[in-house]
Amino acid sequence: MTRAVEASAEYRAIAAHYGERVARRSGVRLMQHIDEGLVILRALGADDVTQRAWCLHPLAQTPAMLDDACAALDDASDDGEVRALALAYRRTANAALSTRPLASAAEIALPGDRAIAQLLIADKVQNRKDFLRHHRATHPRGDELDRYFRLWLERLGIDEAGFARWCALLDRGDLGAS
Repeated sequence: MTRAVEASAEYRAIAAHYGERVARRSGVRLMQHIDEGLVILRALGADDVTQRAWCLHPLAQTPAMLDDACAALDDASDDGEVRALALAYRRTANAALSTRPLASAAEIALPGDRAIAQLLIADKVQNRKDFLRHHRATHPRGDELDRYFRLWLERLGIDEAGFARWCALLDRGDLGAS
């Protein structure tokens, strides 16, 4: 994979949307989520369309109304395949949010689409890494969120050793690695 994704309209759109903002609890730049997710996606062999959809996933996932998500994506990308993948990711990820109690990992519906599975791996690994490092001990829903992330990773076929390997890759700090 090339670094073309960082020059894409989608990467520029999320960088402009996030600016220099940081996460409220951790103080980590919001763009770190995107950059670390790209490292994971490249390691998974994700294509450029999947990586560009990753850049847009916060714009697709966050708005409560689907029409608002579609409008944000239309403004951010001219590529219908990228926008469609970001919306498909939204549907799958939002079907099992942390606000919905899960009895087991089997309750999480996984798509048959490889690209969406790659996006979910990038999202859940990166989010859990930051959660454990920055606010597991202090978050009022710490135990509940820890279980939520573990169930997602279990459903995605990532055990604790695999999660540790992903964290080690991200810890090397080479966010430009392909």
